[in-house]
Amino acid sequence: MKIAVVQMDCIPGDVTANLDKIRGWIYQSAPVDLIVFPEMVDTGYVMPGEDFGRSHPAFEEKVDIIARAARERKMQVIAGLSEQLDDQVCNVAVLVDKSGDLMAKYRKIHLYAPSGEGAFSAGNELTTFPTGGYTAGLMICYDTRFPEMARSLALAGAEIIIVPTAWPFPRVEHWQLLSRARAIENQCYVITANRVGKDGDAVFCGNSRVIDPHGVVISSASEDREEIIYSDISREKLDFIRNRMPVFEHRRPDIYLQDALFASEKD
Repeated sequence: MKIAVVQMDCIPGDVTANLDKIRGWIYQSAPVDLIVFPEMVDTGYVMPGEDFGRSHPAFEEKVDIIARAARERKMQVIAGLSEQLDDQVCNVAVLVDKSGDLMAKYRKIHLYAPSGEGAFSAGNELTTFPTGGYTAGLMICYDTRFPEMARSLALAGAEIIIVPTAWPFPRVEHWQLLSRARAIENQCYVITANRVGKDGDAVFCGNSRVIDPHGVVISSASEDREEIIYSDISREKLDFIRNRMPVFEHRRPDIYLQDALFASEKD
């Protein structure tokens, strides 16, 4: 399975210009099965109440613009978008298939309040879907800090975890470590598409990457440039790593899920 990851900047609030950039990257890409974009690439990482672009295309129109390009290039597209629901705004990631159909939508579960994401409406459901003979799951940015979520996706069958992101520079080391940790502990591929550039005071750290189930970074981008990186996903490597070290067979959920994970909630 051939993967492309787009690392790009956005113009805050200019949805039309950002959608044009997304289309441009799709047409520029080499032929792949799946192309992945960062978090909130339609509006930029701006919060409700700021220049959020509400006068720009509706969510369905934004998806349709991406879908037409996906259909013409015959590739699946994952992109982070904003979705207006009445007086609520959701931070979402969508999967559009090669036919241009919306096949999956994930609403970000863990919202990062210090950046203003408390103004968003949080999601409540995990999302997995078939792609290229694999099962994949979606997380968005801050979700990466919650190992329970990645493990839940893996237990639901995910062999690839895809993470559109807008991660800033002050915590770049965390980003590099956490993304590799999620791959190692769940023995799955992790694909991260991060922003570059600046929105307000936030300067994004790039470092988009594809990580194999052994935690090896097999493709990576710079920290400050717009670019596209490519990688191949290998069923043979995935199965070899999981068979050689069958950690899922050795789990003891009868102990730690009941007695440790929820101890604070019992108190």
